[in-house]
Amino acid sequence: MASTACFLHHHALTTTASRSSQRQVANIKPPTQLVCRAQKQAVQEDIDGSLVSRRLALTVLISAAAVGSKVSPADAAYGEAANVFGKPKTNTDFTPYNGDGFKLSIPSKWNPSKEVEYPGQVLRYEDNFDSTTNVAVMVTPTDKKSITDYGSPEEFLSKVDYLLGKQAYSGQTDAEGGFDSNAVATANILETSTPVIGGKQYYYLSVLTRTADGDEGGKHQLITATVNGGKLYICKSQAGDKRWFKGARKFVESAASSFSVA
Repeated sequence: MASTACFLHHHALTTTASRSSQRQVANIKPPTQLVCRAQKQAVQEDIDGSLVSRRLALTVLISAAAVGSKVSPADAAYGEAANVFGKPKTNTDFTPYNGDGFKLSIPSKWNPSKEVEYPGQVLRYEDNFDSTTNVAVMVTPTDKKSITDYGSPEEFLSKVDYLLGKQAYSGQTDAEGGFDSNAVATANILETSTPVIGGKQYYYLSVLTRTADGDEGGKHQLITATVNGGKLYICKSQAGDKRWFKGARKFVESAASSFSVA
């Protein structure tokens, strides 16, 4: 557009110059070139101004879009799907349970059970597919002021060994399969700890029990206990050895470790 305007203007001036002297034409040409350059510069400024305006508008749009959009990181642990929509993920594997003076997290796929196994049992939930995998809470009166009044964790366990079950067979047996003579059950303490939660002392024990007729290779039994307000609170969560290593461990450990008193 700039070159066309320049050509038309130059043509008009040349036609006029043909009617005058050669001296006049010589005097006219320099202004013609100046006018042409001035017009070209004006057009170029218009173009440059238009480009700048477009760039500014584009920059404003991009900035507005960046400010208006809420960017959330798609966090994902190794082996998990990324949360591409940026919404916070909730833990649906467990359901919080608030009992009378205690609380814990129960696996969502476990169901309440009416079976009563132990004295003072106030709660029992079990796996949908295997009742051996379960959690139970027992509350009994005590004259102890603290769980440490029962002695060490091992000494405490000896006072509540009914939690580990009783052997169903009584009679003479030979020592085989790792069992003592005349015994068809054994218990091994794998781990103990004495955590303090909310200023309250707790005992935690991990025990592996085995029976001669067991088909699970034994049971992993996790016990969390404390004393509060003249009551002994015990949470016991367990799973068979085979299911323990097939995924039940996560749920059994979380249920036992989440237990606390109010």
